Amino acid sequence: MQLSFLRPLYDRPGPWCSVYMDASRDTQDARAQVDLRWRALKGDLLGQGADPVTVEAVEEVVRRHQPMPGDYGIAVFASRGRVVHTEYLSAPPLRDLASWSALPHTMPLVAQRGEQVAWVRVLADRTGADAMAVSAGGVPRRAQVQGGRSRQLRRVQPGGWSQSRYQRAAMEAWHQNAGDAAAATADLAERVGADVVVVAGDVRATGMIAAQLPARWQDVLVRTDAGARDVGADDTLMDDITVQTVAEVADRRIAAALDRFGVQEDVGAGLDAVVSALQRNQVDTMLIVDDPSADGELWVGPEPTEIATDPGQLAGMSVADPQRVRADAALLRALIGTDADLTVLAPEEAPELTDGVGAVLRYVDASTPGRGNG
Repeated sequence: MQLSFLRPLYDRPGPWCSVYMDASRDTQDARAQVDLRWRALKGDLLGQGADPVTVEAVEEVVRRHQPMPGDYGIAVFASRGRVVHTEYLSAPPLRDLASWSALPHTMPLVAQRGEQVAWVRVLADRTGADAMAVSAGGVPRRAQVQGGRSRQLRRVQPGGWSQSRYQRAAMEAWHQNAGDAAAATADLAERVGADVVVVAGDVRATGMIAAQLPARWQDVLVRTDAGARDVGADDTLMDDITVQTVAEVADRRIAAALDRFGVQEDVGAGLDAVVSALQRNQVDTMLIVDDPSADGELWVGPEPTEIATDPGQLAGMSVADPQRVRADAALLRALIGTDADLTVLAPEEAPELTDGVGAVLRYVDASTPGRGNG
């Protein structure tokens, strides 16, 4: 998982208000329930010593956010009187929480997001296509393509000398429309860095689009005849195929990270080893088990790589005033500051991961913990 979307939070000084709240409004008393939940969180923040101006900024977002149908949550991060990041959660958080701390509490957000997969889906017929793309950060983009030729799209059989001419005209029109759709698909895929491209709809149209896509997108292509562009058409099966395809890509990515970690044997395993590797800008991908009950702490200085298991280590780095913070907050800041990736694991995916954390390293040398003298 790329964490660059969180960079604005770590480029600003704290302390930080971090709020996760169930904002669902699907019952008659929903507004009153949201108000009650917020009042409890607000009291918690003020009790932790939060700046009232910053709390008021969060309250403004909570009370005035655009309601969504169904069950959902909202995450808000603010510092020094300004809200820096707000994000809707696809489901309510496991529990409402409010934190006032030196670093933003972002672990619940990245855990709920899960492995982010950028994708493009195209619903096509012989006249054009409707395309939708979602980036790894969840930002949607759309495109509608109306083919350059809209006449003579059916291969009629009028008989006589003109029959082959009519059929050639239909085939040329289909081909040109598919080419327009393929170009729009490739453009969207390029813009979001797609990991998968799903082309759905009319079987002849999807085949023509697939054939005209650049090779790099054909390698991540999934074709299906599910879905139709007709008004009122049922898109359930197409949606299911898209969700399944995206989930398979995410699962393969997690499995690959675990395989790379396993090849290292014991190198990069455990909190001490990960912290040491982060100090040296050595981590390519950190693996962490999602544990909402985790409350471990680390020590940090002003720079992302100034991270340690005890303040004495930071004193050796000439850090004058080490601060004690949540371990997951310190680890995430270090990952973002060193352009490293993150893989969040369910407990059953890595039951023997030491301390629930490990790292795939960019390089290994004689000073790497666990490397030995070889």
